Amino acid sequence: MYRNFFKIAFRSLLKNKVSAFINIGGLAVGMAVAMLIALWMNNELSANQHHQNYQTLYQVMMHQTFDGERSSQVAMPYPLGAELKTKYPDFKAVAMCDWGEKRALVAGNRKFLKRGHYIGAEAIAMFSLPILSGDKNPLKDPYSIVLTEKTAQAIFGKQNPLDQIIRVDNVVDVKVTAVVAEQPQNASLQFDYLLPWDLQIKLYDWVKTSATDWKDNSYQVYAQLKEGLNPEKTEAKIKDVVLNHVSEDQLMQKAIKPAVFLHPMSKWRLYGEFENGKNTGGFIKYVRLFGIFGLFILVIACINFMNLSTARSEKRAKEVGVRKAIGSRRKQLIGQFLSESLLIAFLALVLALILVAVFLPSFNALTEKELSIQFGNPAFWGLMFVFTLLTGLLAGSYPALYLSSFSPLKILKGGFRVGKSAALPRKVLIVVQFSFSIVLMIGTMIIYQQIQFVKNRPIGFNNQGLISVAISNDLTQNFEPLRNELLASGMVSSICKASSPASEIWSNGNGWEWRGSSPADKGTLFNVVATTYDYTQTMGIELKAGRDFSREFSTDATGVLLNEAAVKRMGLENPVGEIIKWNGKTLSVVGVIPNINMESPFQSISPLTIVFDKDWVECLCVRINPNVSSSEAIAKIGPIFDKYNPGFPFDYAFADAEYAKKFKYTAFIGKLSLIVSILAIFISCLGLFGLASFMAEQRTKEIGIRKVLGASVAKLWQSLSKDFVILVLISCLIAAPIAYYFMNEWLQKYTYRIEISWWVFAVAAIGALVITLLTVSYQAIKAALVNPVKSLKSE
Repeated sequence: MYRNFFKIAFRSLLKNKVSAFINIGGLAVGMAVAMLIALWMNNELSANQHHQNYQTLYQVMMHQTFDGERSSQVAMPYPLGAELKTKYPDFKAVAMCDWGEKRALVAGNRKFLKRGHYIGAEAIAMFSLPILSGDKNPLKDPYSIVLTEKTAQAIFGKQNPLDQIIRVDNVVDVKVTAVVAEQPQNASLQFDYLLPWDLQIKLYDWVKTSATDWKDNSYQVYAQLKEGLNPEKTEAKIKDVVLNHVSEDQLMQKAIKPAVFLHPMSKWRLYGEFENGKNTGGFIKYVRLFGIFGLFILVIACINFMNLSTARSEKRAKEVGVRKAIGSRRKQLIGQFLSESLLIAFLALVLALILVAVFLPSFNALTEKELSIQFGNPAFWGLMFVFTLLTGLLAGSYPALYLSSFSPLKILKGGFRVGKSAALPRKVLIVVQFSFSIVLMIGTMIIYQQIQFVKNRPIGFNNQGLISVAISNDLTQNFEPLRNELLASGMVSSICKASSPASEIWSNGNGWEWRGSSPADKGTLFNVVATTYDYTQTMGIELKAGRDFSREFSTDATGVLLNEAAVKRMGLENPVGEIIKWNGKTLSVVGVIPNINMESPFQSISPLTIVFDKDWVECLCVRINPNVSSSEAIAKIGPIFDKYNPGFPFDYAFADAEYAKKFKYTAFIGKLSLIVSILAIFISCLGLFGLASFMAEQRTKEIGIRKVLGASVAKLWQSLSKDFVILVLISCLIAAPIAYYFMNEWLQKYTYRIEISWWVFAVAAIGALVITLLTVSYQAIKAALVNPVKSLKSE
């Protein structure tokens, strides 16, 4: 019986080639989009699950109160790690970790700049890092280093890397004690190498100072709970561990109410946002959003099948009547029609897999992933079978139930006609299709507007031709001769030291006091940048008042620059010359700068203080001579940096390129929304084309009669297109408020945002109407041009 079902289904496809092509093509595109989005979603949702201790690993975080708002941070004090490890038996292991940065790794005459971490020795077991060769506890020796397989191959080639010596940052020699496998692309802990945590304290005095400082929140802490323990109970025990180390005279530290808590590994990637001390989600909202997109694209493709199948009901009515008359039961007819839909679904699956294989490299480039189809995995084929089965049943259920319900008596007596009530479900489905497509069109335009609006936002300084170079001991010691030679080369117009590059701010602090401030104001958090001379010149900042730090004024060692947001927060009318204090140190305001945007372009500018500090240096900012091309300048200044910094490869970052990276996720959302909206429109129009073709065929004699009675081609085109235009207009009316609500909600998370304009909805409506008319017009005009003699000769 089932064999006959599929044989008849195959013959039906051959008989109705256009309809079969539209159904299979539309379903294939829908299934391909759903598959690609599912691959991406699975990659995001399975992040970090390769770790054996996934269920018991946590990042130790802290809530603090600044200016009445509860903020949450991963930056923790150095002594916290030892405190948790020694005094709280709930923890199986605790590992300290730095933020990860590029460091110079030199082996012989081979120099590499790789990104890695100083991390606690326990981390290897905690994160279950697969050791390919070497010591099972490779970080126990403070003068050791662990390399990933790719890094080991890059540095040593085919040589055995174990026990080889690497010089790090031209400061210390370490021995390779192990090689570990690369971390998956969706892992939170990414690195090229790992260095022992204990090595830092041997190398840097500032780390020794931090080791006992409970106020210096500059490190990360990872912890593993013992099996079976309730994390909430452990969290209650450690909540006040930082607060308990604040002395009675440190009133400001007590006022910020530090509260330690545990953030589980399962939430690291997708639930990283906090608001007023509550975890409010994070990237998970985009995962859910595109999951909905994928589902709707698939539903739109299924709607095409439903519409075309029910539209052809009159042609298949006699088949149903005959089958019922000779004894077919309704469930057998339902089985027949479902067999057709399943056949179409499985043919669409083959085409969808081909489309996925073809477009996966482009999709990987868009998402910056390394996704692949596991063709050799039986679970994959099982999943595809279930996916296709559900798709076929979803697409075929309504047509099967509808067609099998026909009365054989009415059909065979010739009295069966498909009335207006039968067309109503099709019209509803078309409205649903186009409503979703128009919502996507509106959303895509608003996202594009928001991105352009923020990109055009004044940033307060010139980031063109500005590069940053990571600092080293050699660069610090040779700064003056380096500066002189760079300026003499004619390739550089200015250079300065800074505690953070132009595209980021790496430090902030409270404890600020000013004239008229209250004790509570000391809890206000100000961003902090440390520099020496030529900062505003190098950055291209035009001062609003006062001056920059100058070599002519010895008092500038206690000088400070404020941005306009800081001046406003302090309530200073004439800030230049004002005396302010930072943690007891007296500073004099020498200048005011505009609100330069070094952080998120989507948010308001935070108060910023720029302090003079010769020792607090993390990078060099270099302004390329505007009369010289960037490529020429880089080629000329590279050897100069190599001369004064021989232990490091010359590495730099352009400020404008780093700033552009801040739009990464928003631009990704915009691109993916654009692609999905185009595909939604394409699939909808594919179904519309099929319906228009069928409607024109069904009304052939009516068109012939109208032409005989004098109707023009334009009138006939209008008659055939009118119904579809009305449906699209209804879709526009439904889509507009839905799109406005969701996009307005999306915009609320940005402080700096656009106002949604009425013309966006007008453009989307006009675009939908034009696309509809272009799709329908071909069939309408083709039918209108047919010679009436041909269409009426059988009458």
